[in-house]
Amino acid sequence: MPPTVAQEFDILLKPVSHPELNDICIDENLFPIGRTEHPFESYPQDVVADLSRRHARIFCEQGAVYLADLGSKNGTTVNGLDVRQKTVRLKNGDDICFGGVLCYKVQLGRRSQTTLQVARLHSLTLAPEHSDLGLQPVVISQFPFLVSKADPTFARYRDDYPHQVNYISRRHAHIFLKGGQAFVEDLGSTNGTFVNGKRLDEHAVMLQDDDVLAFGGHHFVYKVSVQKVQGEIDPTVTKFSAGARRAGVAPGDIDKTTFVAAAGSFLDIFCVDRAPKQEDEINAEHAAETEAAGEPAEAGPPRSRNAVFLGELRQAFFGKEGPPKHHLKHWGLAVLLVGLALGGFVFFRGASEGDVKDLLAQGKSEQAAILANDNLEGRQASAQMRALATEATLKANVPGWVQKIGAKDFDGAAGLLDHMNKQGAKNPDLQPLTERLAWMGDMERLLAQRGGPDAPIRMDGDADRIQSILKRWDDDPQAHQRKLDAVASQVPEFRDAYALAMSHLRRLQSEDAVYLPAIARLKAAIAGELERNRPEAIDGVIKEYADKYPRLGMDPVRRDLRQYKALQAERGARHDDAVLALMAKAGFATPEFQARAQAAQADGQLPPPDLVRAYREAMQAWRKGDFQPALAALQGSTAGPWGQAVAARIERKKDILAQFDRLQKSRNDKAYGDRLLDFYGMLDRDEDAWFVQSTSADFAPYRDKALARAQDLAGKAEEGWNRYKNAGPIEGPLRLESQVSAPFRNQARLLSEAHAAAQASIAMYVRLQGDAPARITALQEEIAAELGSQRRSLQEARTLLEARVLKEKLALLGVQEEGR
Repeated sequence: MPPTVAQEFDILLKPVSHPELNDICIDENLFPIGRTEHPFESYPQDVVADLSRRHARIFCEQGAVYLADLGSKNGTTVNGLDVRQKTVRLKNGDDICFGGVLCYKVQLGRRSQTTLQVARLHSLTLAPEHSDLGLQPVVISQFPFLVSKADPTFARYRDDYPHQVNYISRRHAHIFLKGGQAFVEDLGSTNGTFVNGKRLDEHAVMLQDDDVLAFGGHHFVYKVSVQKVQGEIDPTVTKFSAGARRAGVAPGDIDKTTFVAAAGSFLDIFCVDRAPKQEDEINAEHAAETEAAGEPAEAGPPRSRNAVFLGELRQAFFGKEGPPKHHLKHWGLAVLLVGLALGGFVFFRGASEGDVKDLLAQGKSEQAAILANDNLEGRQASAQMRALATEATLKANVPGWVQKIGAKDFDGAAGLLDHMNKQGAKNPDLQPLTERLAWMGDMERLLAQRGGPDAPIRMDGDADRIQSILKRWDDDPQAHQRKLDAVASQVPEFRDAYALAMSHLRRLQSEDAVYLPAIARLKAAIAGELERNRPEAIDGVIKEYADKYPRLGMDPVRRDLRQYKALQAERGARHDDAVLALMAKAGFATPEFQARAQAAQADGQLPPPDLVRAYREAMQAWRKGDFQPALAALQGSTAGPWGQAVAARIERKKDILAQFDRLQKSRNDKAYGDRLLDFYGMLDRDEDAWFVQSTSADFAPYRDKALARAQDLAGKAEEGWNRYKNAGPIEGPLRLESQVSAPFRNQARLLSEAHAAAQASIAMYVRLQGDAPARITALQEEIAAELGSQRRSLQEARTLLEARVLKEKLALLGVQEEGR
């Protein structure tokens, strides 16, 4: 017999909480965990008392190992994180704990290719027991196979046998391979899975030739036929040959046979949404569908109880057409008196349950809701009347609520729930349902506001809201699900929205387990690097996390880092006027950068908040062309520690005014184009927007020339940077020389000039087209990082150098003289 390659992974569970237990070696692609499963059933009772019968599953799929909690009573944790009703990927070294008491260390390793002699299962044929029902044989040659009412294998019979199809649950059972044999496991279906007439419990059962397999009752009943071939296989292979697929099927029946065309996924089998159990209650669901197809609901706003009574009284006397006009005067008073005396006695003493049921049967759910809820007032209502009031209120309002949620009208949806609560104020059964609908609406609002379930997860804002939504669910998930199931059982239109919401819930739970802890670690890493004054190290941190967690919304962090590094560079060069201008534009989105900037403002390293506000207000006037009021406002801030920085900004603005005036007077000069380009180079695209706009028409013919100048500056920056690197960076011995040597002077000049050229090139690109090419931006950041490092190294060595030498070396690196 040819050999076979064993399972892809060695999965070893080493006991931690009870080291006296043996290791568990998993050699199959699916391993059940439950107190009646092997080996747990052999453990002492006190060890497994907190395990559920169907507690969890460990399975292999697509080269990975997963753990799925099956809604266990006492939960499952991975590395201390609760994964109840979740599926997580396991990694080597993970700590897993079942029921809070039975804990293991996971060891994963690639298994060497060992040889085993096995009989391979080619296919499994399910031949219908009842030939007169028109059921097709099913040939399964790819595993696992999910038995589901939504699968075409069974859904094809919905038109002919709608009740029988609905006996099958959405996640009814699955057939899978174990040790080369086919097994069937019921997935907690409503109507059960039967082998040879015996209903399956929590254990999977091996299928053998001539077994009788039934799903959901006495309709979908099949005789099992197993086709095996001796040979070499990989147990992870789930696809077999076409010949194998036809095994066990008579030649003439090939066209009337269902062949399973693709293997299922354990991820789908154990991780899909739980559909409301009521969907499997065939009679109830069929009745609901019949009712939905009956008489349409009455148009127009719902009438009050009085209006309903008077309208029905009018119809009782005169029919649908009403009284003849010539009889109206004679009949009016009589109708009123008789109505109040007779009908009022019957109607206002309390409508009967039959009245509400009749209205519901006619599709008049709004009138039924008014009648039933009014009937709850003033007396002790029966449980049946409360149930009818709940049903009517849900049917009257939830379809509209679903539409508003789908249209992203979340305020409108919340308003509809408020209306339901007011209408059912006397119905204690209604509020728990509307509370769950409110939770569902809040979750959908969160996902919509961030851009959808697949949108990037923002580092700040999303985490707290996600945890708030999940905390409300985790307070009592089974109770929440029961309440939402109850809504789905009454309102068919709610079911798709409910299923989608459960999918979104699972997405948020996954984010909570994976992304939110990663966000916490990333925030701590950023705060640590900022505390150590190493912002350049944050680039590597961001790249690492972006690679590991692709759905993390990193753009705000990157923007904050660019702003902070620009501030640091100007602050390091003592360009305090530039620092002031940058702070006026800065808007840090992440708390870590906000906190660092506030701390720097508090200790005087950055301009204080009141000065930044004053500068912003002055620049608002400057942008509008109100130059003198803007300069006057700035003049009032020239006192204090940052006064010289404000004065420098004033001088710069005055220089722009003077240059603009000279430019207007030289329009006819041959050198006007060059002067215009020089003037344009002085401008800040944001602050000096008035001048940019005023010269835009004159500048248009010179745009190409300006772009050429920006490209030339970028080329000079790149050339200078390459010469600096080829000569070798400024090392410690060169920095610590007691004099300013020629090698230091040359390298410092190359570095500072390359930096200036790169900055000028980017500034020109920004003025021309709003942004610089990524290549030039990356070049500037690389040069700036080296320049900042050299400046910091010199300033840290101030105790080892004479003040005169330190000052000269810093000046060569573009650092202005101490003092503002």
